[in-house]
Amino acid sequence: MKYHKIVLAGGNGYLGTVLAKYFKDKADEIIILSRHDTQTINNIRTVTWDGKTRGKWTAELVNTDLVINLCGKNVNCRYTEKNKKEIFDSRLHTTAILGEVIRDLYEPPKLWINITSATIYRHAKDRPQDEETGEMSTGFSVDVCNAWEAAFNKFETPKTRKVALRMGIVLGISDSAFPRLLNLVKLGMGGKQGNGEQYVSWVHELDAARSIEWLMDYPELSGVFNCTAPNPVKNAELMHIIRQTYGTPVGLPAPEWMLKIGALIIGTETELILKSRWVLPKRLLDSGFKFQFETAEAAVEDILNAPQLFKKTS
Repeated sequence: MKYHKIVLAGGNGYLGTVLAKYFKDKADEIIILSRHDTQTINNIRTVTWDGKTRGKWTAELVNTDLVINLCGKNVNCRYTEKNKKEIFDSRLHTTAILGEVIRDLYEPPKLWINITSATIYRHAKDRPQDEETGEMSTGFSVDVCNAWEAAFNKFETPKTRKVALRMGIVLGISDSAFPRLLNLVKLGMGGKQGNGEQYVSWVHELDAARSIEWLMDYPELSGVFNCTAPNPVKNAELMHIIRQTYGTPVGLPAPEWMLKIGALIIGTETELILKSRWVLPKRLLDSGFKFQFETAEAAVEDILNAPQLFKKTS
């Protein structure tokens, strides 16, 4: 095996499932830290924790190759005061306890990756944002990302390399944004959302996993990395690509006023759709990483037509 042990904190969600399946044939053991115990499947084992306090789970971090923090309440909800607190707490508490444990271990993990979000950058239509020249703004989602990364950076871990991985919208067939966009196309409502001019910074699920493997294999890499494909697209173009690939030539658009009504009905926020995220993975590209799916056309075609490594089975 290429690796000994990989620990996925909060790894029972969509991206955690992708990573567990990707690394299961590359590591002796995959440990998922979860609030709920589940059955061990081959070399993927679940260990319970509460994400706030130390416990038996801390032994799983000893001398591991990688710990990834994937914890955090889903932001696809209304930003009520209760939900805002849960969004903050679910990220900051888990980051704090992981930082304390990793700092104090005699044989800590070699690499600690915190999965943060590319939404940390401002609403951008004028120029792309990268790790060196990107600009922050204000607003709830940006505040969450800034606080999350501050909690991550708070801990000095001289024996453990750290990477804050600012993830774009992960595209895959089983969950996250793509199945929802595809359902709109199937229903004939797969036109642009709002004016369609907002940029979407996306990454194919396989490249999300491959980028993490790349960061593991190059110990000189640390700090902030954007994990987004090198060719973001505008919302109108992405919807056109999905329609064209699926074979539905026409899709009704959803103007902003309609999105606001729909967001109220389904309990979400229009910011998740209308914010323009124009983000580039400069540091990954500069390090020599090659994306397998560089264009949205290639990613969507693969997701819809190719046998899926991560497709859910019945």
